[in-house]
Parts: sequence; structure tokens; C-alpha cells
Amino acid sequence: MESGAVVLTGSNCSLSSLQLGDTRSATPQPLMSNLAVLGLQWGDEGKGKLIDLAAEHYDIVVRCQGGNNAGHTVRVGEEVYKLSLVPSGILRSEKTAVVGNGVVINPEALLHEIDSLRAAGVSIEKNLLISNRAHLVFPYHPMLERSSESTPGKRKIGTTSRGIGPCYEDKVARRGIRVAELLSTELFPQRFRSIAEEKFSVAEALGVAEQWDVEGALQLYQGYAERLRPFVADTGKFLNDSIRQGKRVLFEGAQATMLDIDFGTYPYLTSSNASAGGLCTGSGVSPRLLHEIVGVSKAYATRVGEGPFATELHGPGGDALRESGGEYGTVTGRPRRCGWFDIPLLRYAHSINHLSSLFVTKIDVLDYLETIPVCVGYRYRGSPLDWMPAISEEYAEVEPVYKEMPGWDRPTSGITDFDRLPRAAKDYIAFLEDSLDVEIGGVSTGPEREQTIIRQGSVLEAVVSA
Repeated sequence: MESGAVVLTGSNCSLSSLQLGDTRSATPQPLMSNLAVLGLQWGDEGKGKLIDLAAEHYDIVVRCQGGNNAGHTVRVGEEVYKLSLVPSGILRSEKTAVVGNGVVINPEALLHEIDSLRAAGVSIEKNLLISNRAHLVFPYHPMLERSSESTPGKRKIGTTSRGIGPCYEDKVARRGIRVAELLSTELFPQRFRSIAEEKFSVAEALGVAEQWDVEGALQLYQGYAERLRPFVADTGKFLNDSIRQGKRVLFEGAQATMLDIDFGTYPYLTSSNASAGGLCTGSGVSPRLLHEIVGVSKAYATRVGEGPFATELHGPGGDALRESGGEYGTVTGRPRRCGWFDIPLLRYAHSINHLSSLFVTKIDVLDYLETIPVCVGYRYRGSPLDWMPAISEEYAEVEPVYKEMPGWDRPTSGITDFDRLPRAAKDYIAFLEDSLDVEIGGVSTGPEREQTIIRQGSVLEAVVSA
């Protein structure tokens, strides 16, 4: 445990005043049409597994933001699928997978993913749609991002250097190129040449220019255009038309709330809105049509890259948790920083997203720990903190207040019935549920589809079963 952390033991510990009203329901809610699934920590929570399970009961799965800096890992039997741009719903042949307008697309990465799925026997041709309004990543975007991350004296964010941030910068500055322009044989060449020349001039002025062939890149992207053309559609229209026809849509979040450009640990975050609001702007679907919102969290916490992490576990303890949980990035392979479950952080994420239910993953990683610290509150410079600090330097000074929970000396891997969990594991889940004021509707006990508990009578049960 972190030195200097406050530890509370016993049943009379008081929680932080980061409170919300009780949003739990005594009885299951009626099944609604559309479901949003999103992460609540710093990503890598296991959203792909829940999305894959829920997709069976939905007609359309749409990815709404981020780029190929995010990824979902889904295990189906002996097959392991690592997806970074294509929604997880593509693994179910009768569903339509949509890459929404809020996603920034590296065409080379997307086509490589399409080819890999085809090679694995996954149906693509009639199942994938790509928004004509999505912005594109070009060779100058990673170049500028690499230079930004390596500039001496500049605050390092810890990005994947895949050009996602600079692409979003161009989008907001109204100088980006979208899929619709890529497919225009008349407009694209002149737009690309003009912007590429401008970017190269900027890179030269900064002393970070890398040699690359503009005309060669132009021809390459024109080739990408023809390969992508069959998949391109006005996906906002498609989604709204489908909803009016009574079809059910599953909105797939990428990254997570604490990486949201507005509400995360700024500036150590992603370049899009990874909370519930981003699902609407990134798809063209009204917030009134997000009927249920399910958040996903690990039974502990992880983070990749730079930035404050209040409950981070350093040294051998953190290394052991990383190895036990296989905590290495889906996209980059980078080792994840590991720490304990953070109730104030989850309360904050709940308030941003107003969750219907919570899905907790990797409970099995905690098997055999003698005790499990849980952060129940924050102190900042000696005083209790009742909200997430806006300034990352202040959050970095936060002192976590811990409650020690008893561990369980039995395996939970593969258990599918909540009542069969060890008593201490059930107590751990109950404590998190009571502290967060939101039902924990499901628990993952391993990476396979079948290694999942969906609790009877929960909102989650209603939305993931037909």
C-alpha cells in the first residue's frame, strides 16, 4: 500500500461525502430499446466482453469516439479477437456494426482489421458501415504527435503516438478531412496536397519534419478510398431510421470517463468525450434515445500512460497485480499501472453518466489476497475532499483513505452463479454496491463469454436478455 495512506478498519468507517442519491431499483425495470456501455476508470475495464454478450440481443452496435488508440479484447472459445476500430458486435454475423462520425479513422489500420476479421471467418461485407462524416488520420498526424511527446521541457501525456490527438485538433480547427471528402475524386487531391504542405512547413519550422512522399501518400489514400467505399454511409441517418423502425441499438464506448476531454484528469486524457454525452454527438442519435447506461469497472483499477492515479500500488505489490491480471495494453502492449478500487472516483463517474447498472470485471484477479484495500474517501492537504479536483496537480496530491476488506481463499474463476461466490467476495461486491448507490448487475469471473455472472432481477439482466 502507498505510504502515508489513511487506513480505516472495522464497520464504522465513514465514507467520503462524494455522494449521489440512491439510483438503485427495488424491482427490475422494463426492457427499453437502446443501451450504452462505457468505461468508468481510465479504460481497459473489459467493456468488450459485456458489449459482446449484450450484442446478441441488439440489432446494431455503434462505436462513437476515439481511434485506433483504443481496443477491445473478446474471447470466443479458443479464438481471441483484438479490435481497435471495428465495434465488437461484428463478431455476431446477424448484427450490423457501425463506425460512427465521432471516431477518427486511420484507413490503413481499419483495412488491416477488416482483413484480419475476414481471415478469421467473420462476416464483414453486409455487416459493417462507416460514417461519411468521420475524420481521417493522415501520415502527418503521428509525425506531429511524436514530436509533441518528445519535445524537451513539454509535459508528457503518454499518448500512443498514433496521431489521434492531432486529428481531433484538425477536426475542431475545421481543417480536417473526412471520409466523405476522401471518396470525392475531385475534392480530395487538392485538399490533401494543400493541408500536407501546410503541415510539413509547420514540422520543418519546429525542426521535427520527417521525410515522406506526399504524392505517394495521396495515391495510397486514393486506393484506401476505393476499398472503403462499399462500407461508407450516412450512419446518423441509418441509426435514426433504424430506431424509428423499432430496431435496438447498442452504443459502444471507447476509453473511459476519467479520460474524457472535459471531465477526465486533464491534460492526461484522450481527445474525445468518452462519457455518455460523447455517445450521442459521436453517433448523431439524441440523448433521449439512450434508454439505459451501464458502466464497466474492474474490481481494482488500472491506468496506462502518464497522469495522477490516487490508488496506484507501487513496487512488488503492483507488479504482482499486473501479472495476475495480465495488465498489458490491447493496442500497444504497454504495461498498465495497477491500484485499488476507488469509490470516490467511481461516484464521480456515476454522476457524469447517471448509470443504470454497473458491471464489475476481473473479480478473480483478487483471489487469494489476504486483505483488499478499497479507497473510500479523499483528503487534500489534511481536509476531506468532496469532489474530483479539476487540476491534475491537485489530484496528484490527494491522499486516499482506505478501508481494508477481507479477502477470500478460494478461486472464483468461471463461477456463473452469484450465490456460489465465496462469502467474502459477495461481501466485497455488496460493499462496493452500497458505497456507490448503484446496482452491481453483473460480475466477470474470467475472460471467456461464459465466465460471467448476470444477477437476477437487475437492470443489467433486463437489458442483456431478450
